[in-house]
Amino acid sequence: MGDDRRVARALLQRQGRTYAEEAGIRLTDRPGPLYQLLVLATLLSTRIRAGVALAAARELFAAGWRTPQAMEAASWQERVDALGRGHYRRYDERTATMLGTGARLCLDRWHGDLRRLHREAGGQPTALRRLLTEFPGIGPTGAAIFLRGGQAVWPDGRPYAAPRTLGGPQRLGLPANPRGLAGLVGEADFGRLASALVRVALGEESAGEVSRTAAAR
Repeated sequence: MGDDRRVARALLQRQGRTYAEEAGIRLTDRPGPLYQLLVLATLLSTRIRAGVALAAARELFAAGWRTPQAMEAASWQERVDALGRGHYRRYDERTATMLGTGARLCLDRWHGDLRRLHREAGGQPTALRRLLTEFPGIGPTGAAIFLRGGQAVWPDGRPYAAPRTLGGPQRLGLPANPRGLAGLVGEADFGRLASALVRVALGEESAGEVSRTAAAR
């Protein structure tokens, strides 16, 4: 267990920022940041590099579209152009449409406040996944991305680690289950650990380098 904790600490030292933080989202349990996390999950769901999705999210937010009201008010072409500035070009037109439709659904169904979705689901992951996948562009992968980030502000969702997350522990020799991983870090750090493990699973971070960093601690 001590060795596993050293590896977890080394991973957080190297990859302690979440994808939401890289996108410029200051995540709190408020309507705006939760909607921004939904946008990021939509962008990360396509077969495109995470760095491109993050750049596209930053462009959308820089344009002022941090709420469903603002996203819907933007024209389709404005959304396409912002995605293009983030080099999100392969899926820009379809994603621009989905963002507009998703913003309208957020407003109509949840009055622009995804805390209502959380309450309706009773904080249960299965119900949350079902409701999240009603948004265009959000399938099982997108719902998992949202819940992985959302556990930082929805404690009843901890510890949450999707199957993609669990490829990282296998490469690092860590427990391949959420509760085993949760025992390696403080409760508030589990979301960061889950995000960092995704980077290992995707090859964005080297398992060997993490192990060497842990050995040197």
